[in-house]
Amino acid sequence: MSSKYRNIAEEVLQAIGGEDNISSATHCVTRLRLVLHDEDEVDSEELENMEAVKGSYKANGQFQIILGNGVVDKVYKELMALTGREEQSKDETKEDAAKKGNPIQRAIKVLADVFIPILPAIVTAGLLLGINNILTGPDIFFDGASVVDVYPQWADFANIINVIASTAFTFLPALIGWSVVHRFGGSPLLGIVLGLILVHPDLMNAHAYGDAVASGETIPTWNIFGFEIDAIGYQGQVLPIFVAGIILAKLEVFLRKRIPDSIHLLLVAPIALLVTGLLAFIFIGPVTFAIGNWITGGFIWLFDTLPYVAGLLYGALYAPLVITGMHHTFLAVDLQLTAGGGTFLWPILALSNIAQGAAAFAMYFLLRNKNLKGLSGTAGLSAWLGITEPALFGVNLRYRFPFFCAIIGSSIAGMFITINGVLATAVGVGGVPGIFSIEVGSWGAFAIGMAIVIVVPFVLTLLLGKFAKPKSLTE
Repeated sequence: MSSKYRNIAEEVLQAIGGEDNISSATHCVTRLRLVLHDEDEVDSEELENMEAVKGSYKANGQFQIILGNGVVDKVYKELMALTGREEQSKDETKEDAAKKGNPIQRAIKVLADVFIPILPAIVTAGLLLGINNILTGPDIFFDGASVVDVYPQWADFANIINVIASTAFTFLPALIGWSVVHRFGGSPLLGIVLGLILVHPDLMNAHAYGDAVASGETIPTWNIFGFEIDAIGYQGQVLPIFVAGIILAKLEVFLRKRIPDSIHLLLVAPIALLVTGLLAFIFIGPVTFAIGNWITGGFIWLFDTLPYVAGLLYGALYAPLVITGMHHTFLAVDLQLTAGGGTFLWPILALSNIAQGAAAFAMYFLLRNKNLKGLSGTAGLSAWLGITEPALFGVNLRYRFPFFCAIIGSSIAGMFITINGVLATAVGVGGVPGIFSIEVGSWGAFAIGMAIVIVVPFVLTLLLGKFAKPKSLTE
C-alpha cells in the first residue's frame, strides 16, 4: 500500500519541477500546500492527468494540489521522505508564502490569516441563530404567529439557543483579538482580554451610541488630565480590535526582547495591555470606528441607490474575488452590517457558492473521465455546503465555461434578492443551509434566488457542453 502513495509522491514531485523547486511544504485535510521557488516549472498537464490528483490551483502564495481526505497525509509523508525534509506546520509554510506577492496580496493574506481561524465559531453561531429564527419568527408555520407563540413551552429553549448563538457575535472583538494577536506573534490570551475590554459592560454599548447622539443624550466620558475621552464600547466593530490587536502584539514582542526574563510576568503584559488599552480608547477606537462606519455606509448607499447594479455586480464579482483571496476583506463588512441589523452582502455570497456547485454538478453529466466525473459530483456537493474551492479550482476554472455560467446565474440572483431587500441576520453556512441565516420575512425571495442559481448555471453549462462543444472539453 505504501508503494502506491510513494508512486503518487514521485509523480507529483516530477510534475512540480523536482525537489529543488520546493521552498516549503505542508498539507491540510485534502490538499498538499506547497511554496515553490518557480511556479512556472510546474507541468500542469502532467499533474492534472494523474488519477490521484483532483485538481490544483494557486492561492495566497501557495501551490495547492487536491488529493482528498485519507490520501493527502500519506502522500505528504512519502514526499517528505523522498526529499529528505522534515515535516512542516501550516504556520511555517504560511510564513514562507507571506514573503511572496505584492503589498496588496500580503495585506489580503493577513486578513485571511486573522478571519479564517474564527470562521467556525461565526458560522456555527449563524446556523444556531437560524434555528432560533425558525422558532421565534412569525408566519413560518402559523399565520401571524411563531412557534413559541403557539407553543410557549418552547420559549425558554429558543432563548437558550439565542444565548448560545449570539455569544460569538456579542464578544466578537475577543475572537478577533485572539486571532490577530496570535497572527502577529503576541500572546493570544492578551488579545482575548483586549477584545473583552472593548466590550466591557461599564461602557456605553456601541449600538446605543448612535441613538444617544441623535437624541442629544449625554455621552459618558472619562476626564484624564483635562482631556475628555468617550467611554463607549465597540460591540460589533471589527477595525478597532483589529488595529489595536496588531499594536498590542508588536508592543509585547518589543518589550519581551528588552525586559529581563525574570520580570516578564510583572512588566510585559501589564505595560502592553495598559498602553494599548489607552491608545484604543483615545485614538484607535474613535478613528477606526469612523472609518468602519464610512465603509459600511458606502455599501449601504450603493445598494440603496443602485440595487439593480450593486446586486448584479457583487453577484458577478464574488467568485473572482474568491480566486484572488480578496473575498476575506468583505467578511469584516458583513460582520459590521449584521451588528447594525442585517447584511445584504452575505446572501449573495451564499448564492454564488450554490451557483458554482450547480455548474460543477452539470459537468458530472458532461465528463467521461471517471476521476473528473467523481470530482465534479463531490465538488458540487461541497460548494452547496459552503466550500467552493474544489468546484472552482478542480472543475469550473479548469473548463472555464462552467465558471462563467455560474457567474451569470449568481449575477441574476444577486440582482433579484437585492431588489427584494433580502438580509441575513448572521454570517452562516454559505450554501444551501444559508437560508437559515436569512431574515424570516425574506425566505421566499431568497428561495427564488436559490432556484435561479441552481437552474441557470446547471442548464447553461449543460447546453454549452452538449451543443457548443467548448474546446476545453476536448483538450
